[in-house]
Amino acid sequence: MNRTPLVTALVALLAGCTVGPDFKEPAAPDTKAYTQGGTETLSNPGGQETQQRLAVGTKVEGEWWDLYHSPRLDAVLKDALARNETLASAQATLAAAREQTNQARGALLPQVDFAASATRQRSSLLGVGVNQLGAIDNLYQIGPNVSYALDIFGLNKRKAEQQEAIAQYQDYQLAGAYLTLTGNVVRQAIAIALARAQIAAVEAIVRDDQQTVDLVNREFKTRNNTLSDVDTAATQLASDRALLPPLRQQLSVANDALAVLAGKAPGDWTPPAFDLAEFSLPRDLPLTVPSELVRQRPDILGAEAQLHAASAAVGVATAQLYPNITLSAALTQEALKTATLFTGAGMGWDIAAGLTAPIFHGGALQAQKRGAEDTYQSALATYRQTVLQSFGQVADTLQALDHDAQLVAAEQQALASSQSAAKAERDSYAYGNVEILGVLDAERQNEQAQLGDLKAVAQRYLDTADLFGAMGGGWRDWRAQQQAAAR
Repeated sequence: MNRTPLVTALVALLAGCTVGPDFKEPAAPDTKAYTQGGTETLSNPGGQETQQRLAVGTKVEGEWWDLYHSPRLDAVLKDALARNETLASAQATLAAAREQTNQARGALLPQVDFAASATRQRSSLLGVGVNQLGAIDNLYQIGPNVSYALDIFGLNKRKAEQQEAIAQYQDYQLAGAYLTLTGNVVRQAIAIALARAQIAAVEAIVRDDQQTVDLVNREFKTRNNTLSDVDTAATQLASDRALLPPLRQQLSVANDALAVLAGKAPGDWTPPAFDLAEFSLPRDLPLTVPSELVRQRPDILGAEAQLHAASAAVGVATAQLYPNITLSAALTQEALKTATLFTGAGMGWDIAAGLTAPIFHGGALQAQKRGAEDTYQSALATYRQTVLQSFGQVADTLQALDHDAQLVAAEQQALASSQSAAKAERDSYAYGNVEILGVLDAERQNEQAQLGDLKAVAQRYLDTADLFGAMGGGWRDWRAQQQAAAR
């Protein structure tokens, strides 16, 4: 007979220990940089564009979108934080998880109940050989009873620990919802500004196209140019006009998306008409080092909380292999008449201790413990993958910001060249030195350069917002404000 489990149980009983693993947060990663060779400087976009710099070792502070210096954006974000339904759902889920934690903690304390009963009965006397009914009796009972699970092996403690970790996970889910909401609001505001800028640019291009059509018509009448020149110019005008409906649709989609984020129906609220010019591009960008990022991002912290819950589940499964001792006591008053209740003669009490210990469950309890250990290993792998994905996101965003600056420089150079070339082609056509196809080709390149420049400028704003989110988005300040307001 294997006495090892019995001996272990007796030793643990005497020591009053909590069985199962004690959770320790994973060690910080050894990674020193997000990209090969590190990223401490960003390319210079040149001209009048902002040269962004990385402030290595700093964290995102508070309402990071203030750095865009747009009062209208600030106002929309305040509305969104107050009215967004996804955020409200996450807050309610967190509140429910905390109450479940309180419920689990309650099992660590004695349970006190109060019971009262009144019974009226009449028994047959045939059982004692008398062929008649007995007297009608009344019995009144009233009093408290107390029970307490000693929890020597920590079953209830581990259950409470597990529920606390689950509540912590929901807290980080709320923080993640906050990051997603604030980032999406900023992105949609920029999308609105970009769509409006592109519409304005295309409308200007259409006006230029109309001038070209007018020029070709004049030349056709005075110089006997071919009718195909007129048709070619008119085709270009129609083609550029066709760019407007999709851009207007993009604007409508961004407006509707921002309304929903702000907790309002699109038919009831019109977002501000944001312009790219009203945003300032943040110059100094926080760059938290990898070893600190794991303590800042709610997705990583949430994965750690799930790991903690899985660890506690191993403790729960382990404790179920050991005996459970429950103490109980009751104090009652019993009487046949209500008038004699609460007298010394009617006083009754009982004290009891119960022990249950698993003997044979067909291997179910051991399988449960092994399954909990496997779940822990799965949660550990998920945590590590979350860390890797977060580092990858930061690396992508840093590289995007560097490439954005390079793209802006290239697009502005292309825009200046295309504007000059288009003007030269139009002037040459007016003097009869070039064909209309040369003019239209130059205008098409200028059109692409204008739209490309707007997209490149807007992309810097978008990727900057992504970096603030990737660094943790200042959610701790928001949660601290919430908690202070709740006191």
